[in-house]
Amino acid sequence: MGKPFWQSCSLLCLALALLRADVRLPALISDHMLLQRDLPLRIWGWAEPGEQVTVRLAGQTTETVADSAGRWEVWLRPMAAGGPHELVVRGRNTISVRDVLVGEVWVASGQSNMAWPVERSRDPEKEAAAANYPRIRLFKVGLKTSEEPLEDVEGAWQPCNPETVKGFSAVGYFFARHLHERLGVPVGVIQSAWGGTPAQAWTSRATLVSEPTLQTFLIEWNRALVNWPRAKRRWEEGLRDWERRAAEAKREGREPPPRPSQPPGPGHPHTPAGLFNAMIHPLTPYAIRGAIWYQGESNATPHAHLYRTLFEAMIRDWRQAWGLGDFPFLFVQLASYGNAPPEGYWSIVQEAQLKALELRNTAMAVTIDIGEEKDIHPKNKQDVGLRLALAARALVYGEKIVYSGPIFRQLTREGDRLRLWFDHAGGGLRARGGSLKEFLVAGADRVFHPAHAAIEADTVVVWSAEVKEPVAVRYAWANFPEATLFNAEGLPASPFRTDNWTDARLPGDANQRRP
Repeated sequence: MGKPFWQSCSLLCLALALLRADVRLPALISDHMLLQRDLPLRIWGWAEPGEQVTVRLAGQTTETVADSAGRWEVWLRPMAAGGPHELVVRGRNTISVRDVLVGEVWVASGQSNMAWPVERSRDPEKEAAAANYPRIRLFKVGLKTSEEPLEDVEGAWQPCNPETVKGFSAVGYFFARHLHERLGVPVGVIQSAWGGTPAQAWTSRATLVSEPTLQTFLIEWNRALVNWPRAKRRWEEGLRDWERRAAEAKREGREPPPRPSQPPGPGHPHTPAGLFNAMIHPLTPYAIRGAIWYQGESNATPHAHLYRTLFEAMIRDWRQAWGLGDFPFLFVQLASYGNAPPEGYWSIVQEAQLKALELRNTAMAVTIDIGEEKDIHPKNKQDVGLRLALAARALVYGEKIVYSGPIFRQLTREGDRLRLWFDHAGGGLRARGGSLKEFLVAGADRVFHPAHAAIEADTVVVWSAEVKEPVAVRYAWANFPEATLFNAEGLPASPFRTDNWTDARLPGDANQRRP
């Protein structure tokens, strides 16, 4: 005979009460975690309101009480690199977090070129087989979007080995590997990246609202939501047709047609602030050293002129959210890509990234020399990770090294010639291939012509017989230029222009004018 109804209810209520009483930790605080050295460490979680929680780690013990919402947090004193340690959290239950290391923690974010895994990059078998680094720790945030800020993510820490590294960010891994080998301390990377996503999805709604020009993204998104029901019906009809044609192609041994893309709508990864809410905000209580970022392709659109404002606002947004001051933010400038839109949007985004160097504690890895003409995902992620790591070694860890290629500083005129001056000339300027190419020069008519260019000490002199009174120069201002200007350390110069014209005419444009 079964238990009386009241008794069953009592047992259920007791079970629910015990469940609520359990101390819980976020996904980031778990076995194999890596904590940031030399910074105060926040440990947080959830418990029954009013429940006392004790935290012990490496000789430190501290206590707190969960608030009325069941949230609690404690702070631990900064720790030196090392481990492994065991973190013990005790309330009405006890959680032991094992194999905890202390070292350097970086967040790796952006779109597909940051998410691009080791197994799809250059020399994947060789790189994976050599990835025996148990003191490098990898955390991959699950893909998710949200209308409101979330408190936790999906994911788990894993020691780096030939299996765990295969599906992890290649840029993040090569960055971590270089730092680990140079610094001799544990390194952790938190991958929070999603292919094809724009920067406005990674920026908080408060920031998008506060900047008038960025409200454009919110207005357009609201318009997309209004059109969503009709667009969804058309997409579902197209999807059914695609499934039929794909099955037919499979039977006949043909390549199936491209799958129709889901239109913008609820839950779409392009939702403004949607990825910040779900994949960045839950990370912000965790102490980090800094962030590396590889994104911009999805913002090379007619709104490319907004990317500078958006990108810089996003950097400030993240820094405010973490509350760690102006932490280092290292980013990758878009690589060259022959199939980019022809309207100049690619160059505008590259320029916006270059201008972001005006923000404190930023550095940029230039990659125009390793792009692939017909592939937006260059396989050479080793050099990308290396260049970011060089920037970290100089900017963050104080090494006196050359970490950037030449960056245009100023222009002076000498008769019918213009002289260009650069920062980060390193051991001297070099012309890869023996001569400088991809330089253009224009006069007051704003018509650019191919230019001669020559290195003189740490400057470049530019001239053209077609331009008697030159006023402006552009270098590598194209989707897939040939990179020719480097420094002696082998690092390429960033594309640049000395003008800010929106109506210039470039070679091959006929009468069309564009940025």
